[in-house]
Amino acid sequence: MGDATLGHKVRGSVLRQARPVSVAVMTVWASGFLTSCAAPVAQLPDMAKDVVAAEQRAQQIAQLRRYYSERHRMDAVAFRIRTANVAACKDRIAAQIGLTAATPRSLPRRYQSYASEALSIGWSRPTAISVVEGSPAAQAGLVAGDELTALNGDLIPLWGTANWMWRKIAENGTDPVRLDVRRDGVDRTVTVTPVMGCSIPVEYHIDETVNASASDLKILITSGILALTQSDAELALVIGHELAHSTLGHLDKQRWNTIVGAAAGAAIDVGILAGGVSTGGAFRKQFGGLGAMAYSVGFEREADYVGAYYAARAGYDTKGTEEIWRRMAFVQPQSILSGRTHPIMAVRFVQIQKTTAEIEDKKRRGRPLEPELKSADADPAPAVEAAARH
Repeated sequence: MGDATLGHKVRGSVLRQARPVSVAVMTVWASGFLTSCAAPVAQLPDMAKDVVAAEQRAQQIAQLRRYYSERHRMDAVAFRIRTANVAACKDRIAAQIGLTAATPRSLPRRYQSYASEALSIGWSRPTAISVVEGSPAAQAGLVAGDELTALNGDLIPLWGTANWMWRKIAENGTDPVRLDVRRDGVDRTVTVTPVMGCSIPVEYHIDETVNASASDLKILITSGILALTQSDAELALVIGHELAHSTLGHLDKQRWNTIVGAAAGAAIDVGILAGGVSTGGAFRKQFGGLGAMAYSVGFEREADYVGAYYAARAGYDTKGTEEIWRRMAFVQPQSILSGRTHPIMAVRFVQIQKTTAEIEDKKRRGRPLEPELKSADADPAPAVEAAARH
């Protein structure tokens, strides 16, 4: 016991002595490494820290303003798509008024120090930062910059403002709501009558990737694809496409196809295992992946087709919106000749032209703008895939 303790003390002493030596050696080595690296040769100008800090703040303010300006554009298009296609969303609907309010406290913490200056919003009352043209809020005379105090007599919170108002209006339904408003120091009460619309949230993210997506919970639009759209009609086509993925149940169908494929692969795994060889579930994984890909191109074509109808129902003219696929082909050139999960861009371009012609024909004949599906409950994807092969 005593020897072991002594040995521990000796080793500890050696280690403590070795550490300063190791640190010193590493410091010398690092210094030598840095002095051996190539360095800039220009005589750079001195910059005052306060000047750099001021420019940094200016960029933060400009970025936040642009973000909410672009988000307002997306919100305006999404509101029209959601309300015009409420029947397609079935039970995923909610009352809404087309207004978004915020305080600095209700925004992400990283924005709070400059949000008041960037968005002209105060700390003591929520402020309307987006009012969709033609929405119930706009029809009631509300405008961006109005301060909102209470909704149906309940004080509007300074934290989580937008989500709280969304919930309250959804719970209220289409009954008129009272909003206590202050504008230019004058208080008044405004009555707003909500309308029903799809309740699937449409979110806007700063991401240069040219993409949009739909999940079980939301639709996501990136700044990359927003920048690619040159008109609100093209943006409506994009949002309509993602909404169609949700309303047509494409995610559920893909999950089912994955299960079917995995089950088929598992049967092969079991058969091989019966012969004394374990595959480690290789066929189950492979066939599951193949199942997930089944009708993927067809689902995308169907979403393009139905999404164009959703845009037209919302009052957007889809003529010329096919040009977005030529621009998409430029940023994704690999999609010109091949597409594993999505149609090639030429197919998407021509299909929107054909769909627009179909929509215009129905308008001329006074027919409802209903997409041509086999039935309300049928899966149209196989028919679309068959058409793609001819």
